[in-house]
Amino acid sequence: MPSQSSNVLIKVVSYSDYKADIQAVRYQVFQCEQQVAPELEFDGEDDAATHLMAYLSHSPVGTTRIRYLSDRLAKIERVAVIAQHRGLGIGRELMDVAIAYVRNQGIPEIKINAQTHARVFYDKLGFEQHGDIFDEAGIPHIEMRLHLENSRE
Repeated sequence: MPSQSSNVLIKVVSYSDYKADIQAVRYQVFQCEQQVAPELEFDGEDDAATHLMAYLSHSPVGTTRIRYLSDRLAKIERVAVIAQHRGLGIGRELMDVAIAYVRNQGIPEIKINAQTHARVFYDKLGFEQHGDIFDEAGIPHIEMRLHLENSRE
């Protein structure tokens, strides 16, 4: 289900076919900017996940992945937009497509571990805090959840 608006193209992709683009964005954002260790960032879960890629003028500028934790819970993670392309709504578009994709799979709930500085972003998408702040890869995070309306059940 590609989404395209304001010259941004978002595609649902497989890791094997788009590995170089996915890794390039995540390397830039998580390893270079946030100093996340490579073994934490590339955790062996990518092959089994569904990935989304955002392109601007055919260049990879954002990505995220979806993992299914059960038949009732999906986790959206590794949401990344390259720094010079932030503020253009690309993260929002990635999340909108990811949420619609999960809804289409009939999964009624989504979980994210949001970096605390991004909490307001996820609040605006309808996610609600669950639990206390915790450390993940040396960065403060908060678990947030979104209950989907009209999911196939």
